[in-house]
Amino acid sequence: MRWLARIDRKVPPGLRTLLGVVLVIGGIFGMLPVLGFWMIPLGLMVMALDIRAILRAVRQRRGR
Repeated sequence: MRWLARIDRKVPPGLRTLLGVVLVIGGIFGMLPVLGFWMIPLGLMVMALDIRAILRAVRQRRGR
C-alpha cells in the first residue's frame, strides 16, 4: 500500500487523525453518490498510523 506510506511520510500526525475521522464520518453517509462506505476502512487505516506511532513512543518510554 504505497499510498498509505505516502500519507505516513507527508501528512503531519495530528492532521492524519483528523483526516481519518473525517473519512469515517463521510463513510457513515455512504448512501450519497460521492461518499461511500469505502471511506470507513480507509479512515481507520489512516488513524492507525498515528496510533502505531503513539504506542511505539509509550513503549520506548517504559523501557527507560
